[in-house]
Amino acid sequence: MPSAARLFIKCLENEGVDTIFGIPGEKNLDVMDALLDSSIKFVTVRHEQGAAFMADVYGRLTGRAGVCLATLGPGATNLITGFSDANMDRAPIVAIAGQGATTRMHKESHQVLDLVNLFAPISQYSTEILEPGVVPEIVRKAFKDAQTEKPGGAFISFPENIAGSQVSETIKPLRAQAPTPSSPPYEKIGQVADLISDAKAPIIMAGNGVIRSDACDALMQFAEKLNIPVAQTFMAKGCIPFSHPLSLGTVGLQASDYVACGFDRADLILCIGFDMVEYHPRLWHPKADKKIVHIDQTYAEVDAHYVLEAGVIGNIAESLQRIEKLAKPRDVAPTSDLRKLIINELDQYADDDSYPVKPQKILYDTRQVMGTEDILISDVGAHKMWIARLYRCERPNTCIISNGFASMGIGVPGAISAKMVFPQRRVLTITGDAGFMMNSQEIETALRHNIAIVIMIWHDSEYGLIKWHQQRHFGRTGHISFNNPDFVKYAESFGARGYRVESAETLIPTLEQAFADETVVVVDVPVDYSENMKLTEKLGKLICPI
Repeated sequence: MPSAARLFIKCLENEGVDTIFGIPGEKNLDVMDALLDSSIKFVTVRHEQGAAFMADVYGRLTGRAGVCLATLGPGATNLITGFSDANMDRAPIVAIAGQGATTRMHKESHQVLDLVNLFAPISQYSTEILEPGVVPEIVRKAFKDAQTEKPGGAFISFPENIAGSQVSETIKPLRAQAPTPSSPPYEKIGQVADLISDAKAPIIMAGNGVIRSDACDALMQFAEKLNIPVAQTFMAKGCIPFSHPLSLGTVGLQASDYVACGFDRADLILCIGFDMVEYHPRLWHPKADKKIVHIDQTYAEVDAHYVLEAGVIGNIAESLQRIEKLAKPRDVAPTSDLRKLIINELDQYADDDSYPVKPQKILYDTRQVMGTEDILISDVGAHKMWIARLYRCERPNTCIISNGFASMGIGVPGAISAKMVFPQRRVLTITGDAGFMMNSQEIETALRHNIAIVIMIWHDSEYGLIKWHQQRHFGRTGHISFNNPDFVKYAESFGARGYRVESAETLIPTLEQAFADETVVVVDVPVDYSENMKLTEKLGKLICPI
C-alpha cells in the first residue's frame, strides 16, 4: 500500500502542480522521497523566505497556486513573510510544512509549534493532516480556497508519522474543479449605467482584480466606448497600456499628483477590481463626498470613505460589457490635459546626465531596454515608489509590485520565479541595497538552475524610504545608514557577473550587456535619492489645473 506522503504528491499532481519551492528537512522526509518519483520539479532554495516569495510570484503570474515547502519549527516560521505577502496581495499560494509526530504534540517537544494557529490569521485555510485517509479532501480544499476570488494562502501541516503511514489504494485524489463567476444582476447593471450617463466627470480606478480575472481587454473596451479615463493601482499596472490616450498611469503615492487631480475633479469613481489594501479610500476620497461604484467578483469592504452608490458583483468582464451597452458615452475625456502633464513629467529626465543617476533617468532608460512583454519585479523601498509612478507598463503582469504586505526581499526570489514561468522573456528585478541583501543568497539557486535574471541594485547605503519619511515628518534622520559589500565582487563570488554603472550614459549599454550575458547578472547603480525630498516638495506645491 502507498504511504500518505505518496498519496499527497499524487493529489498535488492532480491539482496541476508542476513546481515546488522549498528546503528538505527532517520532518518532511517521506514527502521528499515521494517527489523523486513525481513529475513535479523541486527547486531547492537557500532560505524558506525565498521559497515563499517564489511561490508568491508564481501565483501572481499564473493564477495557479504557487507551492512552497519547509520542515517544522524554524523552517515553517521562515515561510511566514513571503506567505503573508502572497495572502495580502491576493496571490494564490499553498504552503506545506512538516511537523513532529502526533504522539508528541500534547506536550513540550523539540521544534514543535502550533503551526495551524500560527498560520490561521494570515491564511484563508490552515489545517493539519491527522488521518491519512483525508489527504485528498485537505489538498483539494487548500487549492480551492487558495485559488478562489479573492485568492490567498492555504497552509497544510503534515506530521511525520501521518506522512509515513499507509493508505488504501482505493483512496484517490478528488477531481479539481472551481466555481464559475456569477453573472451580474440586471437591476444593478442598469443602476450603474444610469450613474455613468448622469456623471459629468467620471473616472475609473482599476485594481488588481482586473488582472486576476483576465478582464483587461474588457476594461479597455469599456473605457473606450464610454470615453472614461483610467487610473491604475500599483498592482494593476499594465491592465490598460500606458500609451493608451485614456490612461492616467498609476495612483497610490499617498501624495497629491496629477493623477490625484483627476480624482479631485471626478464626481463619479468607478472602482473596478479594486482591493482596499492597495490604496486606502481615505487617501483618494478624503471628504467622502463623491459617488462610488464597486464592480468586482466579491463584495466591497466596509469603510467610512467607501460607501457605495451602487455595486455590481459578478464576472468583471461581463459586467463591463453589459454596462457599456446601456450607459451614455461622453464626447471627450475630462482629463486629457492631465495626461499631457503626466507624460511631460515622465519625459523630463530623458537626457539627464548627472551622477549618481537620478531615479527618473534610471527608469526612463530601463523602459527603453525592456520589451513590452518583459517583466520587472520591484522589491520594496524608495525605488518602489519611483517605479510605481514612472515605469510605463503596456501589458498586465509585466511590473510586479508588492503593495498589500509590501515586504522587502521579494526582488531576487521573485525574479527567479518569473523567469521560470516565462523563460523566453527578459526578467529584471530592481531592488535597493537593503532589500537585495535580505535574499541575495538565492543567486546561487538561480545559477544552479541556469535561470538568467538581471538584478539592478539602487545603491545608496541607507534605508532610503525610511530616510524619506523621517525627513518629511521630522526634518532629520537617524539610524538608517549601513555598509555594503562590493556588489560586483559579491556577484562574482557566486559565479555570477557584475557591473557597476559609472555614468548615466552607460546605463543602457550596461543593461543590454547584462541581458546578453544570459546568466545571473548584478548591475550596481549609485542612485541620487536627494530626488526623494525634491519630489515631496514639488508635489506639496502642486496646484491642480482647473
